[in-house]
Amino acid sequence: MRGRRIAVMALAGLLSLPALADGPWPGAAKGPAKGPVVQKDQTKALLQFQKDLASVLALRTEAEPLLGAALLARPLANPPEVLSYHSLLERASRNADAGPRVTWARLADCDAKGGTCPNAEALAQLEKQAPDNAAVWLLKLGMDDHENAGDAVRADLGRAANARLYDDYLGASLKALANSVSQLPPPADTFNALQGSGAAGVQMVIVFGLASAQPVPGFQATAKYCEDNKADAGVAGDCLKLAKVLEWGSSPLGRSLGLHLRETLSPNEADQQDARHARLNLIWQMQRFAQLNMQAQGDKATAQKLLALARSGGTEMSVILAALRAYGIPPEAPAGWEPAKVEK
Repeated sequence: MRGRRIAVMALAGLLSLPALADGPWPGAAKGPAKGPVVQKDQTKALLQFQKDLASVLALRTEAEPLLGAALLARPLANPPEVLSYHSLLERASRNADAGPRVTWARLADCDAKGGTCPNAEALAQLEKQAPDNAAVWLLKLGMDDHENAGDAVRADLGRAANARLYDDYLGASLKALANSVSQLPPPADTFNALQGSGAAGVQMVIVFGLASAQPVPGFQATAKYCEDNKADAGVAGDCLKLAKVLEWGSSPLGRSLGLHLRETLSPNEADQQDARHARLNLIWQMQRFAQLNMQAQGDKATAQKLLALARSGGTEMSVILAALRAYGIPPEAPAGWEPAKVEK
């Protein structure tokens, strides 16, 4: 996990726009000589806009706007204490309706360089708040694997396999951010006036960019453990049970892992083929959604549609499928379709 959404299986680079704090804003102008300067100025203006939004939202007392404020403030350098990620999430957590969505965000309230990520206190709280959520146990599995705690990893796998659902709360983060960015109009210097998406494009980049920086469970560690121990009938059985939970979960990354486990561990050839076909459709869905994200940076109507879908709530996967339906894109890949290669 280590605090960033990671690329897993065949979905590398396709799930979302990068977090704004990690690189130039995708909507920044490009061109010779002045391009880098313009990018820097726009990114600076965008971070200031996020600070202004967080300042407005910090006056609220409800959990969701405070969660949105925290996500907006997280990339800021040396914000005042009242706008710190820790302070805003601490206030949000006092609400009765805060729930695991706020606790999940608290996982990133840590010091990566100091080796304290994810936040151990938040993980312990999640184990109590959401014991039927496989995402919690896969998160713990990744940590225990990092510590070479083999028995604990096996126990984590069992808890995840017997969980009722998988939800990494990214949908909740999308909703909180989408409802937050409309509190103030984006200043003109946060976007390129020559692009067609305008203010809606700025808001969309903020929402999908910042939400994508939320913590992710130990998918790679889980895949490796299942593959390394597939000769153990008990482990293989739990991995296949987990696969079913993941396939119907909130995350395309989780769904990809679930299908991968079914494809590689199922003793039934027809089941393996079905999983391969479903994974191909998932890659198709993600590549089409990535295209809609890029389209939205130059088209106001598309940006507004994606923002409206994010505000509607649900999960990351439900938002993606709703976006495809809105644009008449079938969820199944055409016959003979092959995934586009991700350029390196």
